[in-house]
Amino acid sequence: MRIDGAGAIVTGGASGLGAATAERLATNGAKVTILDLDAERGAAAAERIGGRFVRTDVTSEEDVEAALDRAFDFCEAQRICVNCAGIGPPAKAVDREGRALPLEKFMGIVSINLGGTFNVASKFAARIHASDPDGDERGVIVNTASVAAFDGQIGQPAYGASKGGVVGLTLPLAREFARYGIRVMTIAPGLFLTPLMESLPEEAQASLGAQVPFPNRLGHPDEYARLVQSIVENPMLNGETIRLDGAIRMAPK
Repeated sequence: MRIDGAGAIVTGGASGLGAATAERLATNGAKVTILDLDAERGAAAAERIGGRFVRTDVTSEEDVEAALDRAFDFCEAQRICVNCAGIGPPAKAVDREGRALPLEKFMGIVSINLGGTFNVASKFAARIHASDPDGDERGVIVNTASVAAFDGQIGQPAYGASKGGVVGLTLPLAREFARYGIRVMTIAPGLFLTPLMESLPEEAQASLGAQVPFPNRLGHPDEYARLVQSIVENPMLNGETIRLDGAIRMAPK
């Protein structure tokens, strides 16, 4: 899939992995539409790359349909969809006082990370499934899981379940969308220097980075974005989840 001249949608594109991906795709000639709840950062990121920003709640069908309308108005040849929107607050199933995690909080995380990913991916595919192909392909969808899908730690039942669900979506969607020439891939990042990590003291950042076998540091968001670029450009990458983690395997806590 050619990036130059293609329309690209990046959810969670206001910061972190999403912002790095939006910037890399734009640098390579894509017309990028950023979907995010953070209006200030999202608008600034879009202006920086010459793209478009649409404030979007990825769990809202109405918001996503409206955002897709704006994206297709910006560039009719939409080809790339990268889902980076997500949250990950820690929460044990049973806290120190013996209280169970309220189902509403568990489902809130699952709704954004898993439901939001499906909401955007399915609606994007529905919009492009009958479009004119670029060679053999009509589009590429790249979703974001986490190593927590495989190595979930104590305090991550909701996050791990949501990201495990994203992994579980990958092959069924790839098989279904194959008839339309749309590929589906997932990246499972390890420890990356996102805004959440940057908010921690330098000592904490160094301690976390030291857990990564090699390279012995936190990942850089552009390293995620470079993998997105490789996935988009390589037509044989389909229906798989790639760990991007420096060989880390997370401890229980």
